[in-house]
Amino acid sequence: MSGNDVSSILPERRARAIRSYVVRAGRMTDAQRRGLDEDWPNYRLRLADGRVNWPEVFGRHSPVVLEIGFGMGDSLLAMAEADPDTDFVGVEVHPPGAGRLAHGAAQRALKNLRIYLADAEDVLDECIPDGSLARIQIYFPDPWPKKKHHKRRLVQPSLVRRLRAKLASGGLLHLATDWEPYAEHMLEVLSADTGLVNLGTPYVERPAFRPATKFERRGERLGHRVLDLLFRRSD
Repeated sequence: MSGNDVSSILPERRARAIRSYVVRAGRMTDAQRRGLDEDWPNYRLRLADGRVNWPEVFGRHSPVVLEIGFGMGDSLLAMAEADPDTDFVGVEVHPPGAGRLAHGAAQRALKNLRIYLADAEDVLDECIPDGSLARIQIYFPDPWPKKKHHKRRLVQPSLVRRLRAKLASGGLLHLATDWEPYAEHMLEVLSADTGLVNLGTPYVERPAFRPATKFERRGERLGHRVLDLLFRRSD
């Protein structure tokens, strides 16, 4: 690998006809590179290792929160640092974000965080035990605003059924977006799942456990309304 090129670092993923993301080429900062080279091995979970046992992964019995698409990881890092009694697992397909998050976690000596650099749908199917998560969170996924691209949106009925299966009874599914048409789509899809109960009317105020992100603040400056959806598994 030459310099800070990320082209040879690819997420683990299976063949899939339609994806909700595009893996971006680019370059990494020195800190992101150090995160992947030096810190990531201490935080990495592998798709290839298959089904996990959370007490074995973290060395304790604690609630586990899964975040799909953590971006550069700032909010997930803040949550893990603020709540040491909860274990956090992030899934992302962009290597710079994994490197940044691992480096930040190592600097803070966090023990309650693990990272997949992989396709989230594959991780759900192959790695996450049913009924094992206290919360799943998806913050600001790509809205794919053009109608011809709506099939690429991450939040679809088939995914929601799989997410619900991974939640413990009473577990929470928390989504946030600053694209109102996508929020309406999310609300329709989640409300149609009879195993989920909406805790909002129909949206909720940003829960205290979700830090406001730079992306979110930028959206608000542009006049974008940030909408949070919070659903509970009822069965």
